[in-house]
Amino acid sequence: METDPAVHSLHRLHFRGHGLSHTRQAQFEFLSGFLGGRAYYRERFGHMDLREIHAHVPIREADAELWLETFDAALADCEMDGPVVDKMRITLRRAALMLVNDVPDWRVETDREKNLEVPG
Repeated sequence: METDPAVHSLHRLHFRGHGLSHTRQAQFEFLSGFLGGRAYYRERFGHMDLREIHAHVPIREADAELWLETFDAALADCEMDGPVVDKMRITLRRAALMLVNDVPDWRVETDREKNLEVPG
Protein backbone atom coordinates (compact mmCIF):
# COMPACT_ATOMS: atom_id res chain seq x y z
CA MET A 1 0.00 0.00 0.00
CA GLU A 2 2.78 2.40 0.84
CA THR A 3 4.40 2.32 -2.58
CA ASP A 4 1.52 1.39 -4.88
CA PRO A 5 0.20 4.46 -6.74
CA ALA A 6 -3.11 2.64 -7.33
CA VAL A 7 -3.94 2.96 -3.62
CA HIS A 8 -2.78 6.54 -3.17
CA SER A 9 -6.20 7.66 -1.87
CA LEU A 10 -5.95 5.19 1.04
CA HIS A 11 -2.38 6.23 1.67
CA ARG A 12 -3.52 9.85 1.99
CA LEU A 13 -6.14 8.92 4.58
CA HIS A 14 -3.49 7.33 6.78
CA PHE A 15 -1.07 10.24 6.46
CA ARG A 16 -3.82 12.66 7.50
CA GLY A 17 -4.18 10.75 10.77
CA HIS A 18 -1.29 9.51 12.86
CA GLY A 19 0.80 8.25 9.95
CA LEU A 20 1.63 4.84 8.59
CA SER A 21 3.79 3.58 11.44
CA HIS A 22 0.88 4.18 13.86
CA THR A 23 -1.51 2.56 11.37
CA ARG A 24 0.70 -0.53 11.01
CA GLN A 25 0.86 -1.00 14.78
CA ALA A 26 -2.86 -0.32 15.33
CA GLN A 27 -3.87 -2.70 12.53
CA PHE A 28 -1.67 -5.44 13.96
CA GLU A 29 -3.15 -4.91 17.43
CA PHE A 30 -6.72 -4.79 16.12
CA LEU A 31 -6.44 -7.75 13.74
CA SER A 32 -4.82 -9.89 16.43
CA GLY A 33 -7.95 -9.63 18.57
CA PHE A 34 -10.34 -9.56 15.61
CA LEU A 35 -8.96 -12.88 14.38
CA GLY A 36 -9.13 -14.55 17.79
CA GLY A 37 -5.71 -13.80 19.24
CA ARG A 38 -4.71 -11.47 22.04
CA ALA A 39 -6.82 -8.29 22.00
CA TYR A 40 -3.93 -5.83 22.13
CA TYR A 41 -6.06 -3.02 20.70
CA ARG A 42 -8.74 -3.43 23.38
CA GLU A 43 -6.06 -3.58 26.07
CA ARG A 44 -4.57 -0.32 24.82
CA PHE A 45 -7.69 1.66 23.88
CA GLY A 46 -10.47 -0.02 25.87
CA HIS A 47 -12.60 -1.06 22.89
CA MET A 48 -12.54 -2.55 19.40
CA ASP A 49 -15.41 -0.55 17.88
CA LEU A 50 -14.49 -0.16 14.21
CA ARG A 51 -17.06 2.57 13.62
CA GLU A 52 -15.72 4.61 16.53
CA ILE A 53 -12.14 4.10 15.39
CA HIS A 54 -12.98 5.37 11.89
CA ALA A 55 -15.70 7.91 12.77
CA HIS A 56 -13.57 10.87 11.66
CA VAL A 57 -12.36 9.26 8.42
CA PRO A 58 -14.19 9.84 5.12
CA ILE A 59 -14.73 6.31 3.80
CA ARG A 60 -16.55 5.79 0.54
CA GLU A 61 -17.50 2.46 -1.01
CA ALA A 62 -14.58 2.77 -3.44
CA ASP A 63 -12.21 3.19 -0.45
CA ALA A 64 -13.61 0.08 1.24
CA GLU A 65 -13.26 -1.96 -1.95
CA LEU A 66 -9.72 -0.69 -2.48
CA TRP A 67 -8.77 -1.59 1.09
CA LEU A 68 -10.20 -5.08 0.56
CA GLU A 69 -8.19 -5.44 -2.65
CA THR A 70 -4.97 -4.51 -0.81
CA PHE A 71 -5.78 -7.00 1.94
CA ASP A 72 -6.40 -9.70 -0.67
CA ALA A 73 -3.07 -8.84 -2.31
CA ALA A 74 -1.31 -9.15 1.05
CA LEU A 75 -2.91 -12.55 1.63
CA ALA A 76 -1.81 -13.66 -1.84
CA ASP A 77 1.73 -12.39 -1.20
CA CYS A 78 1.80 -14.55 1.95
CA GLU A 79 0.37 -17.48 -0.03
CA MET A 80 -2.59 -17.72 2.35
CA ASP A 81 -5.66 -19.49 1.03
CA GLY A 82 -8.31 -21.98 2.01
CA PRO A 83 -11.65 -22.06 3.81
CA VAL A 84 -10.47 -20.13 6.88
CA VAL A 85 -9.08 -17.34 4.69
CA ASP A 86 -12.30 -17.32 2.65
CA LYS A 87 -14.30 -16.89 5.86
CA MET A 88 -11.96 -14.10 6.96
CA ARG A 89 -12.47 -12.32 3.62
CA ILE A 90 -16.25 -12.47 4.08
CA THR A 91 -15.98 -11.04 7.59
CA LEU A 92 -13.55 -8.30 6.51
CA ARG A 93 -15.82 -7.37 3.58
CA ARG A 94 -18.76 -6.95 5.92
CA ALA A 95 -16.64 -4.87 8.31
CA ALA A 96 -15.15 -2.68 5.56
CA LEU A 97 -18.51 -1.95 3.96
CA MET A 98 -20.13 -1.05 7.29
CA LEU A 99 -17.55 1.74 7.61
CA VAL A 100 -18.75 3.54 4.48
CA ASN A 101 -20.01 6.92 5.67
CA ASP A 102 -20.88 10.47 4.71
CA VAL A 103 -18.17 12.24 6.71
CA PRO A 104 -17.14 15.31 4.69
CA ASP A 105 -14.36 14.20 2.38
CA TRP A 106 -11.46 16.63 2.69
CA ARG A 107 -9.78 14.83 -0.24
CA VAL A 108 -12.39 16.24 -2.63
CA GLU A 109 -11.80 19.85 -1.59
CA THR A 110 -8.03 19.42 -1.58
CA ASP A 111 -8.07 17.81 -5.03
CA ARG A 112 -10.43 20.41 -6.48
CA GLU A 113 -8.05 23.09 -5.29
CA LYS A 114 -5.25 21.28 -7.11
CA ASN A 115 -7.47 20.40 -10.12
CA LEU A 116 -6.83 16.70 -9.57
CA GLU A 117 -9.21 13.88 -10.39
CA VAL A 118 -10.92 12.27 -7.40
CA PRO A 119 -11.87 8.57 -7.54
CA GLY A 120 -15.37 7.38 -6.62
